[in-house]
Amino acid sequence: MSSMSYAARDSVTMFRRNMKRAIRYPSIVITIVMMPVLFLLLFNYAFGGALGAGIQGPQAAQGGQGGDIDYIDYVAPGIILMTVATGCIGAALSVCMDMTEGIVNRFRTMSISRASFLTGHVLGNLVQTVVGTVAVTGVALAIGFRPNATALEWLAAAGLLTALALALTWLSAGMGLVAKTVESASNMPMPITFLPFLGSAIVPTDSMPTGLRWFAEYQPFTPINETLRGLLMGTEIGNSAWTALTWCAAIGLTGYLWSRSAFKRGVRN
Repeated sequence: MSSMSYAARDSVTMFRRNMKRAIRYPSIVITIVMMPVLFLLLFNYAFGGALGAGIQGPQAAQGGQGGDIDYIDYVAPGIILMTVATGCIGAALSVCMDMTEGIVNRFRTMSISRASFLTGHVLGNLVQTVVGTVAVTGVALAIGFRPNATALEWLAAAGLLTALALALTWLSAGMGLVAKTVESASNMPMPITFLPFLGSAIVPTDSMPTGLRWFAEYQPFTPINETLRGLLMGTEIGNSAWTALTWCAAIGLTGYLWSRSAFKRGVRN
């Protein structure tokens, strides 16, 4: 059996270990689902009337005859994106727990692939994030979200969300490796969770003050959100798709290299 085969086998073993932990302690998955659902309900029912006034549908935005759209159709893609961002917290927590509890030292003495520890955590968290995203999307559909995407556009949207989830999970795993405590590991990814709010997830960037609008237009989540909204709702995407994929690749590569380097050095604080 080749070294790659051993690495794949060990990674599957670590993945199964993390999935069993998730089933035994489902609080992280529940948090991934509940926070975005609460925000979805809050913005749709409490603030939707004020925030959604004047937001135009895809035809009107492109000079056609379309009028204002329901706010749920505007905000739902942003909340779905937030679900992916929230899901990255789980990787930081689970990695840091293993580092602080000493199980990693035991793994280092065993004849297993060094890459399998991180790979198992990343794949396990990716599955949890996908489950949470599907659940939040289901809630959005239940309360009135009505995308007009084709099957191919849904597939493209799923691919984009999966790429973002994988990128953020690698980045979050690095945070878990360098965090001093589990508490700090849960706090380090929080800015990522709320970064979609400082983009076009809740309101168009055109409605923001100049300084905030500049930040919103050039931060990673805005082109990703615009691409997702375009795929699901038919709004104009433009160059956002290429920018979104570039951001996903850059974040993922940075997180991967950081995580591998930190784990190789045995860094925990």
